Amino acid sequence: MDEEDAKVNRRTALTLGAAAGAALMTESAPLVAASNPQALSSRDRSRRIASIERDDGTRLFYRDWGRGEPIVFVHSWAVNSDMWAYQMMPLVQAGYRCIAYDRRGHGRSSDPGRGYDYDTLSEDLAALIDALDLHNVTLVGHSMGCGEIIRCYTRHGANRLAKIALLAPVAPFMLKTTDNPDGVDNAFFQATRTAWQRDLPRWIAENTAPFFTPDTSPQMIQWCVNMLFQASMQAIVESGVAAAETDFRAELARIRTPVLVIHGTADMSAPLALTGQRVAKLIPGSELRVYEGAPHGLFVTHLERVNADLLRFVRG
Repeated sequence: MDEEDAKVNRRTALTLGAAAGAALMTESAPLVAASNPQALSSRDRSRRIASIERDDGTRLFYRDWGRGEPIVFVHSWAVNSDMWAYQMMPLVQAGYRCIAYDRRGHGRSSDPGRGYDYDTLSEDLAALIDALDLHNVTLVGHSMGCGEIIRCYTRHGANRLAKIALLAPVAPFMLKTTDNPDGVDNAFFQATRTAWQRDLPRWIAENTAPFFTPDTSPQMIQWCVNMLFQASMQAIVESGVAAAETDFRAELARIRTPVLVIHGTADMSAPLALTGQRVAKLIPGSELRVYEGAPHGLFVTHLERVNADLLRFVRG
């Protein structure tokens, strides 16, 4: 491996998002609130939590805020829907209906022990859209979540979709192959997954800083990191394989829905030249907005700018 390849591999130490997030830790409390919460049985509590059930029995937790045209958010690798709170609230206040869900094996969704490939994950997204009978939907994804959106589009078409926003995507293809020589060596991904299974907390601690900016508060960083411990190890590892090894290049060229791509120049998890720039180039008519100095966690580090661009995009 030459020096430049080594630099790319080091920059991708956070490829799948070392710590993503932003949401209220007590978010789900209103879903089980009652005059006497202690009187609620565990079965009653589960019934009060909004969820859909998939064909394989997996239950997917979701939150549904506001009224108006729907915006559905798909979260990053290893975290959950809490990460979108700082985007959802302003958009609700602007008159939109904002929906976010926990990927299977993450957060409050069930842990079925299977289905962490993009085909299954994209079907989960499609099932949520269908179950809530959503139309004219704007889909917003970050990092790995962008892949679920892309695959959902190519499997189900644009009948229910209006627009797509992709924030810091790990698409189109991260893995180094003969026809993708600028990608990352598979040995690096394998070593990273081994580190997760040996000592995930240590790996997170060692790889968190580049995800944020120096002025990000320690409390925000810790709050984001906490979400990583709400995912199962199997979900973390197997969805990590999907994110690293899935090739979306051919699929991106088939997208005809308006697409906004937002990416930072300081993204060490998914370097701009390898990911966001290529995604925008492959999608006909897409718009690329580059944030100077923004890291992978731009949804919290640059939230005001992200929110303004999302609002402009959905209104436009």
